[in-house]
Amino acid sequence: MPHGAYVEITEYSKDGYLPISEIASGWIKNIHEFIREGQRDVAKIIAVDSEKGSIDVSLKKATSKEKADKMTEQGLEKRYEKLFEQAAKLAGINDKKEIDALRQEIAKKVPTYTDLINNSAQDTKFTAFLKNKQFSTALNEIIQKNIKPKRYFVQYTMELRSNDPRSGIGPLRTALGSIEECGVDVLYLGAPKYQLTAEGDSYLTAEGKINESRKILDSYAGKIAFSMKAEKHD
Repeated sequence: MPHGAYVEITEYSKDGYLPISEIASGWIKNIHEFIREGQRDVAKIIAVDSEKGSIDVSLKKATSKEKADKMTEQGLEKRYEKLFEQAAKLAGINDKKEIDALRQEIAKKVPTYTDLINNSAQDTKFTAFLKNKQFSTALNEIIQKNIKPKRYFVQYTMELRSNDPRSGIGPLRTALGSIEECGVDVLYLGAPKYQLTAEGDSYLTAEGKINESRKILDSYAGKIAFSMKAEKHD
């Protein structure tokens, strides 16, 4: 049985190692029931050996809140970068130094993507403080086109287990895949817990996706067992 798994730490563009003892609490009979190739997750760095250039990470030491916050943070950072690329292209700016200078100018006033969007939603001329007026106009144009109506989020913690030893984890994977197809984000928190997040233009729409997930799981009666608990509504 493998003693762990090698992972890619995308935030730092480094390779790391996940010891089997840091995957989940308790005894692990089959490592593949907890992690799989290509899986994206949030882990905590627990050891760094600068001489060997090795980094050890832990899944079980990362709390559910830390995992959720990190996933949100990374998603917003990617949006920020994409927004800058689009505005620079629209303004005809190709010089990297100039683009970096503009990024620093904005960061002094609005360090995050959320700050920029919220301020621009309240004031359609918010980006006018930028010295490069062509970039300012381009950035504002893109932001105003992409400001969307308020979205509502619901979040649940789910415990999911296999009830059929003969089928193994096959039904679990199939069920989770079907849940994602109906518009619910699934985040693995450590066996047997998962975090389900759904969004919509109203709480009713978001809750409807969670209810659809329940129906999917109910269709696997006898093969899997599950329970859900509401965590928050935004």
